[in-house]
Amino acid sequence: MGKVVDARGLTCPQPVIMTKKAMGEPGGDELITIVNQAVALENVSKLARSQGYETEVEQKDDDYYIHMTRMGKDDDTGGPETEELAIMIRSNLFGQGEAELGQVLMKSFLFSLNELDTRVTHIIFMNSGIFLTIEGSPVLETLKVLEGKGVEILSCGTCLDFYQAKDKLAVGSVTNMYTALEILTTAGRSITL
Repeated sequence: MGKVVDARGLTCPQPVIMTKKAMGEPGGDELITIVNQAVALENVSKLARSQGYETEVEQKDDDYYIHMTRMGKDDDTGGPETEELAIMIRSNLFGQGEAELGQVLMKSFLFSLNELDTRVTHIIFMNSGIFLTIEGSPVLETLKVLEGKGVEILSCGTCLDFYQAKDKLAVGSVTNMYTALEILTTAGRSITL
């Protein structure tokens, strides 16, 4: 029997993150992740297949047991996880649509960055994105953890001035458009939200 990851009752991305961590630990060639939500079942199964695992799902009552066995050897050649990634966030919401959903998705996105193998070097906050870096932000602790890992957190000075929030900056430092553009164009990869 392989290593067991009990992710029942947890919402995505937590089951995926826990499974990904277990894959990298001793005994990670054979895993069983237990979930009780169809979305988690689908997402963990996709992760497993993308990482070279064969999967088999067993349902017991309301729980899904995802049995995973790694096929072949890891090709750890230092691929994309070693490439630097810069991210620009232009809004305090993730995507368009309902504000409540946008807040939930942004929180989940930033939390997931903490678990990512890719080397995130900079997160730049522009426009209403600066509301994520000031006092009262629901993601301050997550951003502080990222900063503690060496990620440079930068907020647009013009945006902070516009929203009269410069004195409320609670994580990271102030930047300008030129520096932000320079970071985004010289990083190995960049994402803009």
